Amino acid sequence: MSPTESSREENVYMAKLAEQAERYEEMVEFMEKVAKTVDVEELTVEERNLLSVAYKNVIGARRASWRIISSIEQKEESRGNEDHVAVIKEYRGKIETELSKICDGILSLLESHLIPSASSAESKVFYLKMKGDYHRYLAEFKTGAERKEAAESTLLAYKSAQDIALAELAPTHPIRLGLALNFSVFYYEILNSPDRACNLAKQAFDEAISELDTLGEESYKDSTLIMQLLRDNLTLWTSDITVSSDSPFYVILGECLPNHLLLVCAWSVRQTIKSEKMGKMKLKFYCYCHFISVS
Repeated sequence: MSPTESSREENVYMAKLAEQAERYEEMVEFMEKVAKTVDVEELTVEERNLLSVAYKNVIGARRASWRIISSIEQKEESRGNEDHVAVIKEYRGKIETELSKICDGILSLLESHLIPSASSAESKVFYLKMKGDYHRYLAEFKTGAERKEAAESTLLAYKSAQDIALAELAPTHPIRLGLALNFSVFYYEILNSPDRACNLAKQAFDEAISELDTLGEESYKDSTLIMQLLRDNLTLWTSDITVSSDSPFYVILGECLPNHLLLVCAWSVRQTIKSEKMGKMKLKFYCYCHFISVS
């Protein structure tokens, strides 16, 4: 075994130890060393997952902190506590500096090592999705021109990943589903486009449902979990739909479906009516056949 291979294995092992100890900053350091030793041969599936977990935990803690502080800041502003607001803004700025540093670190690693060395469609989608994710995290707190730039970079990365995923990965592949999930969240939260978010999430869910019987046992748990998240988001995002009790669509849906699916299906039916102008009997049949398997 060469010194490079020995060092690589040692760093992977140390990253696993750091994960068990929940020392995620150190886990990031170990996996960065692994990634930087890989110029021609790409990371293994285990290695790229370790890298992803490390960064996800490091960035996740700061994102949670930022949301909490931002919420407190809004409350203090509404109360007119200007002194408190000034202190909170300064503290929020510190968290944002940490967020920027973390995002810049992984984005630099992706550009310099991980994306260029990716050879399989799966790894290309994985890293391009990751690139989109960390630009999206920047867009969550940046403002003005910086936010616009982060959003544009997110869109480009996700679209590049989507092009490969649609051509090369099965609809039930967990990486393709994860991309659809995060891409739809980007449309909803960053671009403020609920229609595009719902269309993307629903299409990914429907395509996966149609091929669920072909899903291998090794990825069944991951894929079905992401499908559940897609459905949960659809339910959440369409919760502002109001359907009156005397509406024919409400009656039709009520005949076909359990109550907890009413909102997500109401959105789908509305889209179907716009595009296909179905009659009442055909619409009733469509609802039953298309959604009953979701429950």
